[in-house]
Amino acid sequence: MKLLKRTLVILFVVLNIVAAFHAYKFTHFYAPGTTDNRKPEQMNALGKLKIILFGVRISKTVSHTIPDTTYIPVNLPTTNGLHLSCWYIPVPNSRGTVLLFHGYGGNKGPGLSEAAWFRHLGYSTFLTDFRGHGNSEGNSCTIGYREADDVKAAYDYISKRGKKPIILWGVSMGAAAVLKAIPQYHLQPEKVILECPFATLTDAVRSRMRAVNLPESPLSQLLAIWGGLEHGFWGPGYQPAKEGEKLKMPVLLCWGEHDIRVTRDETKSIFNHLGSNHKQLVIFTQSGHQSFCRHEGPKWKKAVSTFLAAK
Repeated sequence: MKLLKRTLVILFVVLNIVAAFHAYKFTHFYAPGTTDNRKPEQMNALGKLKIILFGVRISKTVSHTIPDTTYIPVNLPTTNGLHLSCWYIPVPNSRGTVLLFHGYGGNKGPGLSEAAWFRHLGYSTFLTDFRGHGNSEGNSCTIGYREADDVKAAYDYISKRGKKPIILWGVSMGAAAVLKAIPQYHLQPEKVILECPFATLTDAVRSRMRAVNLPESPLSQLLAIWGGLEHGFWGPGYQPAKEGEKLKMPVLLCWGEHDIRVTRDETKSIFNHLGSNHKQLVIFTQSGHQSFCRHEGPKWKKAVSTFLAAK
């Protein structure tokens, strides 16, 4: 029995150490060119063991594209001293401004597709690289928890310049950050568009475990705990779905039927928690965890146009 207890204690300690390493790698990015981009099947036994024990090094993405129309670069300061790289793209006689927020490991560049359609509908657009992403400062990420501060910074910048009404659009982590920022900072956007947000941080980590073919439990729960502790918050308590209860403005929620990152049950949980009396769920049957604008353009454009035109 003593041997069994010692063995269990050692396994528990080792498992937590492994989880701590994975959590750190999951929330910290490395300079481009300093990571090993080979697939696991291309590595030798030692390389695979390093990934299992210490996690995967992820490169920070950099946006090499720029808008194909007149834009204003904005260097936006945040409360933690970092500066965010943003693009403000105005249109004449604007109906308002759409703020766009990208997903985990992404940057503002791919959002130019969605931004172009919003401008077609008469809205100016404001695209932001989250902290640690794209051309913004920093190298760490909290999967939307502190990125909610970046949502507020962008909102305040546009609001103070009288560019209302404001529409918030976010995808994946960006959508989770929007869900957290609105009640936390009492933001008052006219409408909100959420694309494939995760329901809880544990769910987000669980999807990562599925992607690398590792057991979802107990690793996902341990990574959520360690990921939060390493950044000063309680990971399991970070639940964007529940934050949705405080959203009273119209909300359009979009999800791809083939999404392996966010499940149908997560999406139902988010939709059911939304406190808005004017909420709509659109399921894209040909898409996964990707841009619906680029993959199912006609359906996405019609859904967005109808949503924004509704009184």
